[in-house]
Amino acid sequence: MREEVDINCDMGEAFGRWRVGDTDDASLMPLISSANIAAGFHAGDPNLMDETVRLAAEHGVGIGAHPGYNDLQGFGRRKIAGTAKELVNDIIYQVGAIREFAHRHGARLQHVKPHGALYMEMAASPELSRIFVGYMRTVEPNAYIFCMGGSATWRAAMEAGQPVVREFYADRDYDDTGSIVFTRDAGRPDPAAIARKVLRACKEGRVQTVTGNDIAIDFESICFHSDTLGAFGIVRQMREALLNAGIRIAPVSDMTGR
Repeated sequence: MREEVDINCDMGEAFGRWRVGDTDDASLMPLISSANIAAGFHAGDPNLMDETVRLAAEHGVGIGAHPGYNDLQGFGRRKIAGTAKELVNDIIYQVGAIREFAHRHGARLQHVKPHGALYMEMAASPELSRIFVGYMRTVEPNAYIFCMGGSATWRAAMEAGQPVVREFYADRDYDDTGSIVFTRDAGRPDPAAIARKVLRACKEGRVQTVTGNDIAIDFESICFHSDTLGAFGIVRQMREALLNAGIRIAPVSDMTGR
């Protein structure tokens, strides 16, 4: 059974007057321990980045850059063709933006987590993962990379000695290989069912797949999405279940086992 865990959330995923989901980031920030902040390519703009980073710093939430494909219309959930070098340069550009906003508010960059289709492509691409991790080793050797355990990203980080955090997806389904089932519309999940799923994963290290099978899962952080309908109820019930079970919630940078 896990004694402590991080809760991370994709945040700042709006643009100008455009909003997604039904929950305001300000209401979620006190309930999480790490924030993955959109950096302008799939969502986010300078004013929103500044505001979201400020909120995270004020609440002691670990600040993470959440770079995605240059795909505002598709919310970064469509694959965009490009070489590994081009894609990593896009990541560098976005990480730099979040890092500077963190500096402005007296904070530091805790982690980097690619978004959406870029996350999935990196998970399957040893070349892209290797170049990305090489960049992190150069400019942010102490920052964590958030990714799926067993992915190409995880393997590249482990081989290079870059700090890495494995995620458990609360509001997404798993297939029998341990990969998340990618979807553009998760609907409105049942918060109580998600809380039970998360608590079981923390206690037993197992999750049920879309085929009804049980697989082993290991992780340090639980992810949910601010654009999922009912996000506030999801995180509230998750937190309550974890705390009632005696599981401490903390940013990965503060976890005693890391």
